[in-house]
Amino acid sequence: MPRQLTVFLFNQKVGALQQEDGRLRFAYDPAWLNNPEGRPLSQSLPLRAEPFDDRSARPFFAGLLPEGDLRVRLAKILQVSRQNDFALLDGLGGECAGAVTLLEEHTEILPPSAPSPLHWLDDEELTGLLETLPKRPMLVGESGLRLSLAGAQDKLPVLAEYADGQIRVALPPRQAPSSHILKPEIADLPGSAHNEAFCLTLAAACGLPAARAAVHQIPSSGRIFLLVERYDRRRRPDGQLERLHQEDFCQALGVAPEYKYQNEGGPDLAACFELLRSATRPSAPEILRLLDGVIFNALVGNNDAHAKNLSLLYDKQYPTLAPLYDVLCTAAYPHLTDKMAMKIGGKYRFNDLFQRHWEAFAKSAGLSPAQVKKRVLQMSEIIPSEAHRLYGEFAAYDLAHDSLGKVVSIIGERCILIKQRVQS
Repeated sequence: MPRQLTVFLFNQKVGALQQEDGRLRFAYDPAWLNNPEGRPLSQSLPLRAEPFDDRSARPFFAGLLPEGDLRVRLAKILQVSRQNDFALLDGLGGECAGAVTLLEEHTEILPPSAPSPLHWLDDEELTGLLETLPKRPMLVGESGLRLSLAGAQDKLPVLAEYADGQIRVALPPRQAPSSHILKPEIADLPGSAHNEAFCLTLAAACGLPAARAAVHQIPSSGRIFLLVERYDRRRRPDGQLERLHQEDFCQALGVAPEYKYQNEGGPDLAACFELLRSATRPSAPEILRLLDGVIFNALVGNNDAHAKNLSLLYDKQYPTLAPLYDVLCTAAYPHLTDKMAMKIGGKYRFNDLFQRHWEAFAKSAGLSPAQVKKRVLQMSEIIPSEAHRLYGEFAAYDLAHDSLGKVVSIIGERCILIKQRVQS
């Protein structure tokens, strides 16, 4: 007999995910199909009565789960196979990206207004949490917690708010939405929290919608962590926190998460631009935002900008491009690859880019080469000046980690190089 999880969207039952003989099968609930407000879970899972087989269903549902070594550690703790998406979703799928919740069959979902007692963590408990995450990712096995986020970095969905000028953090109660993503420092990337906070704040300073992030330090232990405000959550007028649905570009394109890099068969930039054209209305503003994101990631040295780091956000009648997130100057770490996750004009390496490659990228993405050239030059002027100004602000607030000087220098060098090559 197949195992089954009930799939909820915005606290409403939308269908069932089954596993039989190791393969997934998803079917929308008839009531959801007949609901005038019913919407698909994904661009790759349109509303229909016919069930979706493993090949069609897996990219979306596996895309809700952690990846890489993080997935291996989680599977070991849960005592399941790392290839068993269903078992991992059974253990982790309570609080996911977007508005999706997966519960055991016949389990009732709590109403959004259900009381949720919170325990705000003191400094000792928060330090302990940071020390526990590498050994027990997502705090898997903690009573009442079923949390999941995609990606290969240790992170945790949490509730966070300021009180008396100080940040306080709590674990989300059962089935409750989180407000932030907590990220510890990455062990082999010194200053990673400062780096990501700086890059996201820089993007916003340059006029690009970006997730809001801030570095925090626990006074008693000195431990550093990053808090990123979730763009797929918002406060209602009554103060209740609610989920917004979202999906990353791999999910929307029906690409399994292990193929997120272009050189492994994952989406290229042309596919990403085409997705926006087909999914958004009007698409022109979203296309321009994506263009800015591509240029920004290239100029700040974020070589890990793959298709899972782009998302559609469903907070309006039509989806929009989600704010930038997971932006890190990976070029500041010599042991990381200098190969970009997606080609620009047929080239994987930034140092190989000349004007003809930006023109080739523009044509493949359905853009005007003149428009792309103009925007590259504009951003190569704006970004370095804003980076220097922002570095001064970080220093004034004692947030200028030693690595940020290198980040600012790298950004300046890349912008000078690209201006020289594109203007010629």
